[in-house]
Amino acid sequence: MAKHTQAHLSRTVEKNQSEGSKEMTRKQMEYYMGAKLIEIGVDPKSAVYRWSTETKGSREVITYSAYWADSKEKLEGN
Repeated sequence: MAKHTQAHLSRTVEKNQSEGSKEMTRKQMEYYMGAKLIEIGVDPKSAVYRWSTETKGSREVITYSAYWADSKEKLEGN
């Protein structure tokens, strides 16, 4: 069975939420992603991270993605 080489974490927030509140959500997501990577045996410093935001009506879906090993190499074009 192939090992996973990427992880994605999404949270939905209200579009009109304050930037401070959205930033707190992002910081929590960073912390949680780091903890999950450690849990599965991946050094968080070895991963590459990307943010994306998608608007859905009055809400925004914030996604934090981590890539390591083969996925990191593909993302970086190596």
